[in-house]
Amino acid sequence: MNSVRTIVKNETKCYHCGEDCLEGKLTYDEHNFCCNGCKTVYEILSSNDLCDYYSMENTPGFTVKDKAEHSIFDYLDNESIKREVLDFEGEGFQRVTLYIPNVHCSSCIWLLENLDRLNPAVLDSVINFSSKKLTVNYKSDEMSLRQLAEMLDSIGYGPQINLKDADDSKKPQKAFDKQLLIKMGIAGFCFGNVMLLSFPDYLGIAGVEEEYSSFFRYLSLALSLPVVFYSGSEYFTSALKSAKQKFANIDVPIAIGLLALFVRSTYEVIADVGPGYFDSLVGLVFFLLIGKWFQSKTYAALSFDRDYQSYFPLAVQKRINDDFEPVPVKELKKGDEVLLRNGEVLPADAILIDDHASIDYSFVTGESVPVARKKGDYVYAGGRQVGKQVRFVIQKEVSQSYLTQLWNNDAFGEKEHHTKLIDKVSRYFTVVVLLIALFSAVYWQFTDPSQTWLVFAAVLIIACPCALALSTPFTVGSVMRVFGRNHFYLKNADVIEKLNATNTIVFDKTGTITETQGEALKFCGPVLSEAEKALINTAVASSTHPLSRWIKQFTEVKGFDYTIESFDEKEGKGFIAIVSGLSIKVGSAKFLGVEKSNINNATQVHVSIGGDYKGYFSFEATYRKGLTNLLDALKSKFKFQVLSGDNDKEAERLESMFPEGSVLRFNQSPEDKLKAIKEIQTKGNAVIMLGDGLNDAGALQQSKVGIAITEDVSLFSPASDAILKASNLMDLNKFIKLAHEGRKVVVASFILSLLYNCVGISLAVAGELTPLFAAILMPLSSISVVVFTTVSVNLISKKIKLK
Repeated sequence: MNSVRTIVKNETKCYHCGEDCLEGKLTYDEHNFCCNGCKTVYEILSSNDLCDYYSMENTPGFTVKDKAEHSIFDYLDNESIKREVLDFEGEGFQRVTLYIPNVHCSSCIWLLENLDRLNPAVLDSVINFSSKKLTVNYKSDEMSLRQLAEMLDSIGYGPQINLKDADDSKKPQKAFDKQLLIKMGIAGFCFGNVMLLSFPDYLGIAGVEEEYSSFFRYLSLALSLPVVFYSGSEYFTSALKSAKQKFANIDVPIAIGLLALFVRSTYEVIADVGPGYFDSLVGLVFFLLIGKWFQSKTYAALSFDRDYQSYFPLAVQKRINDDFEPVPVKELKKGDEVLLRNGEVLPADAILIDDHASIDYSFVTGESVPVARKKGDYVYAGGRQVGKQVRFVIQKEVSQSYLTQLWNNDAFGEKEHHTKLIDKVSRYFTVVVLLIALFSAVYWQFTDPSQTWLVFAAVLIIACPCALALSTPFTVGSVMRVFGRNHFYLKNADVIEKLNATNTIVFDKTGTITETQGEALKFCGPVLSEAEKALINTAVASSTHPLSRWIKQFTEVKGFDYTIESFDEKEGKGFIAIVSGLSIKVGSAKFLGVEKSNINNATQVHVSIGGDYKGYFSFEATYRKGLTNLLDALKSKFKFQVLSGDNDKEAERLESMFPEGSVLRFNQSPEDKLKAIKEIQTKGNAVIMLGDGLNDAGALQQSKVGIAITEDVSLFSPASDAILKASNLMDLNKFIKLAHEGRKVVVASFILSLLYNCVGISLAVAGELTPLFAAILMPLSSISVVVFTTVSVNLISKKIKLK
C-alpha cells in the first residue's frame, strides 16, 4: 500500500489538474497532488484501470479543491424534479442528457465515454463535444440519478442542471466566442503599432533618428509577446498535445512557423543585426485569428446537423376542434391532445388520458416487451403504441435532436470509433510539409540568407489539410439539405455513400408503387348498415396500414359513439379489434378462414363482425403516375424485383411495366420478404428496398438501404435508413443521381484543395509568398472549398430539377 505524506509549499504541479501545490502537496503512487480531491479522483481512475486518461494529455483533469459535499445533488431524489431532468424512465432503466461544462479535450471525451468502467450500472455513455452534452443510459435499480451526478462530480465533471433551461429551444444560443474576439483585439492593436514602429526600417531613416530605431525594435519585441504567447497560445497548446501523443496535427507547422519567426526576430534585435520580422509575425497571428473567426461563422451558417434535425418528418394526430388532424411534431405545445395509433411513436413526454395503453420502448431500451400504462400515468417520449389507438396530453415540447437520437439508437451495440479524415490526412501531410519547409530553409540559407526564415514560415503557414477534410462533410451536408427539402429524410450521412454502392432495387407493391383512388374501392357482399360501417370504421382507426386508412375513409359515418376496447394486429395478415363488446376481424381471406373470391384481380380485405362474415373490400390497384418513367430512368444501372403480399393476378400487368428480366414474387409474407432480400444479397447484390415500413420492417432492415414510403410521414420507421414521402417517390432517380454527383463534387473539391496546396507551397518555396500573405490565404482556402461544395450541390440539384 502506498503511503501518503505531506510536504511543505513548493512549485510542484498537481498530476491531475496541473495547478501549483501552493498549500502543500500529497504524494500517492509516485505522483503529486494539490489536494485530497485530486488524489481521490486519481485513486478512483487507478482502481478502475482508467489511467489511460492521463496518457492522452498531461494534467487533463480539473481541480476538485474546496468542493462541497455531494449534498448539492440531493434535489435529484425528488420525483417531480427527476421527471423534468430524465429523458426516459422505465423498468430498471433510465436515460438522461446532462450538460457538462468542463469538457475541453480528447481525454475528457475518452473518460466520459468509458463511465461503464467506473460503474457497471452505466450501460452506455456518449458525449457531444460541441454542445458539451453527455447522454447516459444506466440501470436505475443499481444507480440513481443523484448517484450518477455525484459520480461525475467526483471525477471533476459535475453536471450543470438548470430546470428553467430544460427545453433546448429556449436556451440562448452562444452568439460569439468572447475569448477569440479578445485575442483578435489584442493582436490587431499590437499589429497596428508594430507596423508604425517599423517605419524607420521601411523608409531607411538614418542620422539622428537612427538611435530611435533600436528602441522601436525592442518595443516591437515587447508588443509581440502578448500576441505570440496569448493570442497565438492555442496553436502552441494544440501542437504540444499532439506531440505528447506522438501525432502531428495541423497546428504543428503553424506553431513551428510562429516560434521560428519569433526566435529569429528576437535574436536579430538582441544581437543588433537586424529589425527581425515582428511586423510579419504579429500580422500573421492577427490574420490567422481572423481566418479562424471567419471559418467558425461559415461553419455555423452551413452546419447541416441542425438543419437535418429540423427536417425530421414525424407527424402526429393532434386534436383540432372536434377532430384529429396530422401536424408536424415540432408544432406540438404543452397541453395539446394527440392520438396515437398502433405502431406510432410518442414524440414528447405526455400523460395518458385513456384508460390504458401498451407501450413498446424498444427504441430506447432495446427491450421489445410492451409496458402497460394506465390513465393518468406519465409516459416518456420514444415509446411506440401497441394495440388500440389512445390519447395523450403533451407535457413537454418536442426535442427534434432526441427523436433523431432514437432513430440512430441501436440498442447499445458496440460503439464505433471512426478516425476523422482530417486526422488521417494530417498524419502524413504535416510531416511532408515540415520536410519541405526544412529543405527550403536550407536551400535559401545558402542562396539568400535574408529569405530563409520568411520562406520557412510561409511554407508552414500556407499548407493546410483543412480544406481536404472539409470536402466530404460539407458536400454530404448540402446533399442532405436538398433531400430534406424534397421530403426524403436520411437516418444519417452514411446513407448517401450506401446509395452509391447499390445495384438492385426491390419494391413492395401495396402502398408503395400503388395508390387507391376513392372510386376504385368498393364493398362486395350484403350492403353494410350504418352501424356496421361505424363499427368497422372504429376498428380500422387504430391501424396505420394504407388499406386501413382507405377503408376508414370509405366507412365514415356520423352519429355513432363506439369504443375500441382492444386491438391486435398481425403483420401481413390483418387484425382483431374489440369494439363496444363486438369482435371485428379484418384481413386476408386466410386470416379470416374464408374462401378468397376469384371474381376479379383486385386486392381483397375481408371483414367479419361478431363472428359473422360480412364480405370483403375490393381494391383495384392503381399504380402511381410516372412509375414507368421512373423504371426507365433507373434500368441502366439497376436490376428490379417486386415483393408483393397479394396473389399473382397482377403479374401480367406488372410484367408490362417493369423492364425485361425483372423478378416478380407474390404471396410474400413479411418473413418471405426478409428471406428474399437475403437471397438477393447472397448473389453479391447490394439492395435498395422500398416498402411501407410496417409489413416490410425486416426486409428494410436487412437491405443495404431501406427506404420507408409513407403517405403523410406520420410513421416513425426505425428499421429504415430513410423515409420518403409517397408523393416524391418518382424523384427516386433524381435522389440517386444527386448522391452520385455528390461524390464527384467531393473528388473535385479534393483536387481543388490539392492544387491550392501545391501552388501555395511552390510559391512559398520560391520566396514569392510572405508569411503574412500566407496567413490570409490559408483560411480562405478552407472557406472556398466549403462554398464550392455547397454551391455545386445546389446547382446540380437545380439542374436535375430538385428543390
